[in-house]
Amino acid sequence: MALVAVGVSGGISAYKAVEVVRLLQKAGHEVAVVMTRAATRFVGPLTFEAITRRRVVTSQWTPGANADIEHIALASDAALFLVVPATANTIARLAHGLAGDFLTSLALATRAPVLLAPAMNTHMYDHPATQANLATLRSRGVHLVEPGEGYLACGWVGKGRLAEPDVIAAAALRLLAPSRALAGRRVLVTAGPTFEDLDPVRYLGNRSSGRMGMAVAAEAAARGADVTLVLGPTAVEPPGGMRVVRVRSAREMHAAVTEARDHADAIVMAAAVADYAPAGGPAGGKVKKQEGPLTVTLERTVDILADLGGWRAGRPHPVLVGFAAETSDVLAYAARKRESKQVDLIVANDVSQAGAGFEVDTNVASFVTASGTQSFPLEAKSVLAARIVDFIAARLAPAASDRMVPA
Repeated sequence: MALVAVGVSGGISAYKAVEVVRLLQKAGHEVAVVMTRAATRFVGPLTFEAITRRRVVTSQWTPGANADIEHIALASDAALFLVVPATANTIARLAHGLAGDFLTSLALATRAPVLLAPAMNTHMYDHPATQANLATLRSRGVHLVEPGEGYLACGWVGKGRLAEPDVIAAAALRLLAPSRALAGRRVLVTAGPTFEDLDPVRYLGNRSSGRMGMAVAAEAAARGADVTLVLGPTAVEPPGGMRVVRVRSAREMHAAVTEARDHADAIVMAAAVADYAPAGGPAGGKVKKQEGPLTVTLERTVDILADLGGWRAGRPHPVLVGFAAETSDVLAYAARKRESKQVDLIVANDVSQAGAGFEVDTNVASFVTASGTQSFPLEAKSVLAARIVDFIAARLAPAASDRMVPA
């Protein structure tokens, strides 16, 4: 099995890194822990030494630590470098290539995949500097485990809480032994909302953040697929390693999907596409307020999922996956939607439930297929994305076997 270098930086959630290390060990991997000086104020190095049976590196100036240029040796041997928690300070230093301690020196020296699990105060996380640093790291191929939302140690409520240890460990294990089941396959994913302009200032939109579709795209790419992500307007940065087509309206999204569909082995319609748009398009100038009510005439947009189902015309290829975000009678509606739109899978979720739906990192979903329904508990969107990609890979596997049979 592999050697994982785990960097621990100085945040209150540093204690959770102990459980992450244990989960990696239970999966059969060796772990070497590197701690910043601030991290040792939250968790003692002895704790990690006791469970890893390895010396914990806390300083690059420790006598003997550089006998073998230790950060270079560990950088060469490690199959993965995981930083948990990754504080705003550590993220900033990594983004700017600073190497003032052992952890950041290791980050520069390693050529192994790097996985960060950010954790910090919600305002620190939302600060433009932190978001710019994360975007820089993403552009370099660094992987992230998105922080959760909720009550923080500082007493505030918002995004910035360290992801749960099992979610972090699962992300690490996928990077250590990624499935190549989709190697050579092309996957088309849509994500985010669409904005339907009323005039040059105003638009009709929805609350989709694009996180679910981006998680599916990232998972498919991690399994070797050639991914095209058609992305509506969203503040969340898309993952690296794929082609991203930016769109704004339902019309633009339909055009982008139509252009790419002929080459796709699977299509996942995770975007929240507007059902209606202003008839005749947006007004040429800003609509001025006036006395009394304002009437806006709307017209139906193209139902992209139904259009795909009709285009496929009963063929098994490509695999089609749609979503049904509802607030009542969820499973019954999803079953009717799957049948009427001729798709293989509907991922149904009740967006009125706490922790599900838009603008959060978790979801509660059910898979609705021709053979029945399977429901899942509240879980990270990355975990649900893995389930969706598992479904796609299983559907494509028989076709892959057929191509290997001699004519």
